[in-house]
Amino acid sequence: MKLIIAFIRPSKEENVREALHAIPGLSGASFSDIRGFGRGRGRSFAEAEREAVVGTLPRVRVEVMVPDAAQAATEQAIATAAHTGQRGDGKIYVLPLSSARRISTNEFGESAV
Repeated sequence: MKLIIAFIRPSKEENVREALHAIPGLSGASFSDIRGFGRGRGRSFAEAEREAVVGTLPRVRVEVMVPDAAQAATEQAIATAAHTGQRGDGKIYVLPLSSARRISTNEFGESAV
């Protein structure tokens, strides 16, 4: 199993959500509004040209737990849906997921995802 964490532009949230809904067998995803900075140090493109004060920018954190077999398709769906070709499109991280448990049914492992 894998845990996929993506940080995307808020304007791309709907595109990513629709792309994830289109993946057969994907049982769910979580979306959180966050703030942060990356290489641009929290400056918008216009602000960077004026040497603005460093801060944070709004982003959406997407978390998806998937079986190993669905990892590549899920990662590609997020990357394609979030892509604008501009700096600040975001990042995708894939981590191993050692355990999962569905509380309502007491299922373990991939069946719980």
